[in-house]
Amino acid sequence: MYQIVTIIAILAVSGCFAGFLAGLLGVGGGIIFVPVIFFLLENYFHIEPDIAITIATATSLMCMIPTSLSSCLSHYRKDNIELSILKRWFPILIAGVIAGTLVSARYGGTWLTILFGFIIITASLNMLLRAKAPPLRESLPGMAGQSLIAVFVSFFSVMLGIGGGTLSVPLLTAFNVPARKAIGTASSIGLIICLPGAISTLIFSEHPGIPADLLFVGKISFLAVFCIVPFSALCAPLGVKINRRINPVLLKRLFGIMMIITGLKMLHSALG
Repeated sequence: MYQIVTIIAILAVSGCFAGFLAGLLGVGGGIIFVPVIFFLLENYFHIEPDIAITIATATSLMCMIPTSLSSCLSHYRKDNIELSILKRWFPILIAGVIAGTLVSARYGGTWLTILFGFIIITASLNMLLRAKAPPLRESLPGMAGQSLIAVFVSFFSVMLGIGGGTLSVPLLTAFNVPARKAIGTASSIGLIICLPGAISTLIFSEHPGIPADLLFVGKISFLAVFCIVPFSALCAPLGVKINRRINPVLLKRLFGIMMIITGLKMLHSALG
């Protein structure tokens, strides 16, 4: 009994933290959900890391749907979303989600944990080292270049269960999209990625054969979803409110520090 109460408490706290960060930084919460769920599966249920990471990423996608929706609506009300980008990227993001889900379902495992850590650390270093740097370009590239960006973001985000903000925020700011607009747009990109991503995971994933008390459907633990979602959706608007009061450079640095810690923890789990 004590163990299940502890697990529920950890999931609830992670939901609050992830929801706040979703509103503040435009991330869907996956950079919090994936490590937390991975840790719980490894340490409380003694599930092998290569199975734990695929469960964590799939469950994270489902958890991010209401979190991203709440964050997206809050940013929309404050005019923080570039709708023109979403209109151009939408079909390409969907294609990347389907491809990423198929690859993850077929080849997921320990390498996915290493990839998670590597991508998170690379993105974080970019945000930390270039917090005050000028944009790489004055505007986004043409449609061909934007298509490559959208495919990259959706393909890797759905595989890693991190929504779209972790990758799209640094990319958008590198092409001179203002930080608040990049964060607001990223919250919408995260919703576009996690909704079909979670549905695809339910369709293409097999049950991993693990403890029934985690309430599994496919590779998604609905115990985790039910514990996380109410708190994450509740805290997302608070993050959006504070976002309006923080310097954009400080936002980038906060984002970078948070991601590099997460990436190092995942690499340690995979390689240790």
